[in-house]
Amino acid sequence: MPRSSTGKWVARAGATGGGRTYRGQAPINWYVALVLIVIAGLVSIAFSRMDYQRGAAASTIPPVKGGAPWFAAITFDVCGTQRAPLPSNASDTAKQSFYTTGNGVITISPKTTGDAGHNAVLGKFVSSYKGLALSATELRLPASATSSASSKTSKKSKTASSATSYRNGQRCPPGSKYAGKKAYVTVSYWPNAFSSKAKPSTVQGSPATLRFTDDQLITVGFVPSGTKLPKPNGTIVTALLDASAGSASAPTAPSAPSAPTAPVTPTAPTTPAPSTTPTTASGSTSPTAPASSTATHTTKAG
Repeated sequence: MPRSSTGKWVARAGATGGGRTYRGQAPINWYVALVLIVIAGLVSIAFSRMDYQRGAAASTIPPVKGGAPWFAAITFDVCGTQRAPLPSNASDTAKQSFYTTGNGVITISPKTTGDAGHNAVLGKFVSSYKGLALSATELRLPASATSSASSKTSKKSKTASSATSYRNGQRCPPGSKYAGKKAYVTVSYWPNAFSSKAKPSTVQGSPATLRFTDDQLITVGFVPSGTKLPKPNGTIVTALLDASAGSASAPTAPSAPSAPTAPVTPTAPTTPAPSTTPTTASGSTSPTAPASSTATHTTKAG
């Protein structure tokens, strides 16, 4: 059976190793196909990520838009001293997805799908709080949050509180617990404050990507490498418990009982007034003579 021209060409190419002409040609079609496959993969990943963040996933994974709020406690430990809680930034809670009322507790109440589900992260709260910045290399606190949380260490923290921005490799100031030591931004968290099995974890990479969980504890530290950060203090944890319990029960205020109606006093029976009209012997009444003011009657003599 005679071979086709294509078959003969393939046979010759195989026998000669492709020949000089064949080996010198770049496989353009193969490269084009490879590039198209890569582009299609990137587009698919981009659409999947968009749907994951803003589509059905963001609408069904808690905390959901318009759903029950979550709460997380947060504290800042600079060179061994816990700072006072951040002042309140709750200016319009009907529109704010992340805010604090000044008690060390973050309220997580998504108002958009862009803040819900997997998008409910620490970075969203940080970016919404004026004067606060947090990255893997820098911590910046508002000037009003640089006072010590403990009166016992207020003298030591006075020097440390003069700076509000802390960068990796910066040394802790004199008077602090880790004075003279190089410190680094570290973020530790406990998934649930009220679980005895909850163990601390340390954020790897950017702390802005830390996802919130309900009743979470977060300690943002600027401490020497390897330092174990403590949990937020008892006052903040108590505030978290109160917020969480209040949100869970949220009892409706009972309506005030109506004032008892005063009993109606029975009306006294009316006693008929006695008639002043004289009655004659025959039973007929005679009209009463009209009273005369000063009538004078003269009796005849005789």
